[in-house]
Amino acid sequence: MAENILRLADSPAPEAPSLPHNVEAEAALLGALMIDNRLAEDVQMKLRPDHFFEPLHGRIYEQVLKLIDRNMIASPVTLRPLFEADEEMKELGGPSYLAQLTGSGAAIVGARDFAGQIYDLALLRALIGVGREMVEQALDTSEDVDPRGQIEQAEASLYRVAEEGSTGNGVKSFAEATRMAVQMAEKALNTGGGLSGVTTGIDGINARTGGLHHSDLIILAGRPGMGKTALATNFAFNAARRLVQDLEDGIVAEKSAGAAVAFFSLEMSADQLATRILAENSGISGENLRMGKISQQDFRNLARAAAELESLPLYIDDTPGLTIAALRTRARRLKRQRSIGLIIVDYLQLLQGTGKSGGDQNRVQEISEISRGLKTLDKELNVPVIALSQLSRAVEQREDKRPQLSDLRESGSIEQDADIVMFVYREEYYVGSREPKRPIEGDDAKVFDTHGEWARDMERVYGLAELIIAKQRHGATGKVKMRFESKITRFSDYVDEEHLPESRG
Repeated sequence: MAENILRLADSPAPEAPSLPHNVEAEAALLGALMIDNRLAEDVQMKLRPDHFFEPLHGRIYEQVLKLIDRNMIASPVTLRPLFEADEEMKELGGPSYLAQLTGSGAAIVGARDFAGQIYDLALLRALIGVGREMVEQALDTSEDVDPRGQIEQAEASLYRVAEEGSTGNGVKSFAEATRMAVQMAEKALNTGGGLSGVTTGIDGINARTGGLHHSDLIILAGRPGMGKTALATNFAFNAARRLVQDLEDGIVAEKSAGAAVAFFSLEMSADQLATRILAENSGISGENLRMGKISQQDFRNLARAAAELESLPLYIDDTPGLTIAALRTRARRLKRQRSIGLIIVDYLQLLQGTGKSGGDQNRVQEISEISRGLKTLDKELNVPVIALSQLSRAVEQREDKRPQLSDLRESGSIEQDADIVMFVYREEYYVGSREPKRPIEGDDAKVFDTHGEWARDMERVYGLAELIIAKQRHGATGKVKMRFESKITRFSDYVDEEHLPESRG
């Protein structure tokens, strides 16, 4: 029997396919650059020395750019001294190879096309490299097997390849930065003034912050019951709706004050968030929606609101227990596939780090890793990231329960990494929780007085909320007064009715 077993190993192994390349295109581009140095202006923003398949060509390209950068002419004559000792150049006949590269002046016409092809082929080689690494890691079972971690790592590598050559996040000249500043000012002007970032939908907050700015990490914190998730959901809906409205009005997405939104909900399910948004837009309380306590008219309002929300560019990921690495991978994918312009994470303390937790000290390090990861993410994707955060119980021990920066839980790195820290505070919540005994007939007058005093307090704070901006890199701190309708979990601008102009009959 043993003699009949096929010996596959004896069959000749097929030759490994060569990596995609075009050495002739590389030579033609280098010749064109040495004939006309001005071509480097178009090429160098995208093409790097390591994009060349032939290492010698990469070194020649690098030296050409260095000479041009010093305002010197890059030609076979000026480059010759730099390559006299180059061993690879010697094999090709010495520095005279540089003159050979400039032999065809016709290459100047197609220089940009050659550069594009060299770049594309380099991307293909990078993809092959990612693929090989994926295969090698998948085959290697010597360490702890972590297929999900390998998938996340592979997606991160693919994203880096996909973003390769993008000039958005590189070093910017002052002229480029100035153009970006002018574009931001133009956007603020076109949106009626004061709004240069993504809208929150609440004018008072927009006036304080100028909107939610790209590459900003915004921490939105508060004690349970304050309405953190409700406010974040309001932001998400308002930004997504504004994008739809602007696109309908013929405003391109880049100049819109709205944005497609990715909402990572680690606490609430997608349908619970959808219920909140439906409640806000239909005017029906979320509790009545869940329990079906609605009239036919309510249902018609609900159907109308649902139809309007169908096309909303709001994407909810309610996967529990996400690691910061997994969240960043999913965010990159959404950026690539859905062009998201705002990320919301509810909430920061439910994210996990990459290491294993164990003890308070490790938890502090884990939170630091998570906040740094979120800050890296907003810069990498160039979108605002809002991360909701819990506050410590120290708030409850104080007479004035307005939060402070020191109340941020578990790590000072949250405050350090954040560009803006905002606290939601509703005095109504605390006043409502200390309602005294309700008086009944026959009670002492003091009981009536105590409850009456409480009722006056409740009337003063009913439906009011504060957004406390405790830190802001781009502007001043302060408070924004808001209205809060608890039944439909909607925040809106506060209007002081005492200062409204009198209506004339």
